[in-house]
Amino acid sequence: MTTISLDTAFKDQFLTCNGQSIHLKTCGPKDAPVMLMLHGFPEYWAAWAQVARFFTDQYQVVLPDQRGFNLSSKPTDLEAYATKHLVADMIALSDQISPDKPIILCGHDWGASVAYAMAMRHPTRISHLIIANGVHPICFQKALYAGGEQTKASQYMNVLRAKTSEQRLKENNYERLLGMLKKFSSTPWLTDEIADEYRIAWDQTGALSAMLNWYRGSPMVVPQTDAPPTPFSITKAMQEKYTIAMPHLLLWGKDDTALLPQAYADLGKFCPDLTIKQTNNASHWILHERPEWVANNIHQFIESQ
Repeated sequence: MTTISLDTAFKDQFLTCNGQSIHLKTCGPKDAPVMLMLHGFPEYWAAWAQVARFFTDQYQVVLPDQRGFNLSSKPTDLEAYATKHLVADMIALSDQISPDKPIILCGHDWGASVAYAMAMRHPTRISHLIIANGVHPICFQKALYAGGEQTKASQYMNVLRAKTSEQRLKENNYERLLGMLKKFSSTPWLTDEIADEYRIAWDQTGALSAMLNWYRGSPMVVPQTDAPPTPFSITKAMQEKYTIAMPHLLLWGKDDTALLPQAYADLGKFCPDLTIKQTNNASHWILHERPEWVANNIHQFIESQ
């Protein structure tokens, strides 16, 4: 396996979006519908690259580095990583690359969080929402407040918020950060060459702190494992405010140990048009483990609408 960044079919581009310099990779016909693919932590644009290859004949695929990651802008203040700014970046990007037509929006991990927020706040800009092992914020917060296995699995979020995280993660040539990729599944896809490219992305000036600020700036509450459960009711007002109006596909690797099924158990309350597809032999890193399965399900979902 070679690294996707060696594939010259994907072109580099920088756009100014919401006052930020956003680096992106693009491929596909310029007049084709846009498919915007958002990565999570601790990745960068290449997270979706193996999946994107299956769409470059029919779509203009756009793979950005979100703010704080790799080659995009890295503001230093914590407030800059509030969800409203992350959403504004990607809406500004969408307005430039597809000003007249809604986009197909895909998100994984933190990219899923931004994608959900975009879908809630700007529903007319998105024709289809595709999430791979990511969670709706209300469903996730409910699962965290309930205690139990999801609360235990999410303790790493509090660890990453600590002031000492940068130093710990960078030690021994990012040994612990690479370990996070390996922690949640077996990673035969993580070759030495790909690992080196991750290190290059993480070693960009200011990147590590900026990436961690996504966790520090998030309002998501992760209770301690010994905390009693906190009642959390999903109200009608919540359902209306956080609804996903467009057709929504959730793809799920069943071996994910970071995000568990209870984290999306109430998703149907927010999505009138929801399709869920699950697969064995895939984990949180489903985009790397089962790219063809992911791509096939996205194709079927879009064509069925």
